[in-house]
Amino acid sequence: MSLLTIHPEERPEEAECIREPDAIAETLAAIGVTFERWTADRDLPADADQATILEAYRGPVERLKAAHGFQSADVISVGSDHPQKSELRAKFLNEHTHSDFEVRFFVDGQGLFYLHPDERVFVVRCERGDLISVPAQVRHWFDMGESPHLKCIRLFTSPEGWVAEFTGDPIASRFPTLDDHRTRYA
Repeated sequence: MSLLTIHPEERPEEAECIREPDAIAETLAAIGVTFERWTADRDLPADADQATILEAYRGPVERLKAAHGFQSADVISVGSDHPQKSELRAKFLNEHTHSDFEVRFFVDGQGLFYLHPDERVFVVRCERGDLISVPAQVRHWFDMGESPHLKCIRLFTSPEGWVAEFTGDPIASRFPTLDDHRTRYA
């Protein structure tokens, strides 16, 4: 189940929880973040490759490309048996920004986006069927968990736009990981 928790940046143990998808979308829209519930209903094999996933969701991907000027789409797929899962997880566990907006559609699995637009941190647990768009220059980080299970379609307006610019702020180390978040906010 998708979930939004909102924490004061200096008190991560305090949280307001929002579980209803429309309320999540409305709350995130107030900080410029798009959150939508889509249907992830394509019958795909567990080992579906990028081309198969993109073809299965070609219609929605093409609509997003046309609406936002995206030049490319790809798929990130990480399972608990992925040989580089630790490196991939660590790559985005520190607060960073992008010069372009970031769009992810969860075809399967889940992940945790941490958004830090002001003195609060909005923690969004995204699951199968969730689409999230993080505006350019919004400080954020992402956790896929110790035993990741996710398949996401990513859309880009340019390859340069999604390069992470790390802030150097250690804030991410004070917040619960995906695994802790699932336990704490079951």
